Amino acid sequence: MAKRAGRIFFLILIASAMSVGTTSGDGIRTTRGSLSVAANELTVSAAISLKDALDEIASLYSSEQPGTPIHFNLGGSGTLQRQIEQGAPVDIFISASPKEMDSLEAQGLLLAGTRRNLVKNRIVLIVPEGTGAISNFQDLTKPAAKVIAVGEPQTVPAGKYAQEVLTHLGLYDLLKPKLVLGKDVRQVLTYVETGNADAGIVYATDAKASKKVRVVATAPEDSHSPVIYPAAVVKNSANPAGAKAFLEFLAGEKARAVFQKYGFIPAAN
Repeated sequence: MAKRAGRIFFLILIASAMSVGTTSGDGIRTTRGSLSVAANELTVSAAISLKDALDEIASLYSSEQPGTPIHFNLGGSGTLQRQIEQGAPVDIFISASPKEMDSLEAQGLLLAGTRRNLVKNRIVLIVPEGTGAISNFQDLTKPAAKVIAVGEPQTVPAGKYAQEVLTHLGLYDLLKPKLVLGKDVRQVLTYVETGNADAGIVYATDAKASKKVRVVATAPEDSHSPVIYPAAVVKNSANPAGAKAFLEFLAGEKARAVFQKYGFIPAAN
């Protein structure tokens, strides 16, 4: 009962902070449509870059398991990690980098034996569609690149990867004055889509989902740590059996096909 009450309180907090499909000040996003709570429901905290793929996968799962409501709490991986550390009633966590998952595992907050790598991604440099002054990372030093959007490196894996890329290329310190930090990778994408940034560094999957930006360069693989999305059941899950079943589905062929449709790369465990 305590876990159930905690889950209800957590979802009420989310609902009161935002409307469905909007992002609150702390970068958390939810696709939940109501506050009705079922005993076998699942709450999945996941990197926001997975949103479109997860929405479609959840629809597929619901057709097979209609009695298991799935609610997504989407945002920057670092912010989601802190929520879990603070006791948020989450069943599954999917991060956009191993760092956040490693930290939770070290604290004993994951259900042993459930961690697995789901997918991989690429890091790309984007500019607003219709612009042509920037064609590679070195061009970011030009006057045409006045504002460059990246994720906050401490809480957004895409920002951490961007920092690694720019550091590897010897550009990070030089470009610091031009950087504007987003609370999640989708905000970085929006900055570029709207022309509020002259360029941005995001995942290839985010760029693929937008018709308002153009990819001008892909970061060399040796310029950053591997972009891997690990997933695991949270130790205090109120529905560990259901969480394990959905995690298996996420790693299965049907979900893999959806991930690939959105540009993600299968990851080997």
